[in-house]
Amino acid sequence: MSVQDLRGKTAAALNEELLKLRKEQFALRMQRATGQEVKPDQFGKVRRSIARVKTVMREQRTAEGRK
Repeated sequence: MSVQDLRGKTAAALNEELLKLRKEQFALRMQRATGQEVKPDQFGKVRRSIARVKTVMREQRTAEGRK
């Protein structure tokens, strides 16, 4: 998901997206721990997506504080 798509979402929708991504990250870790086949690049993609969501959430919070 692109940053511009994320900026159009509400805080509640961003929280849901963050929760979904963290569950996906946990599932990837469990797959690796149990010896299942996991694409290593998925870890980085999910981690960066989490960072994007958290960045947009912070931008929205600081924008609210300035108003």
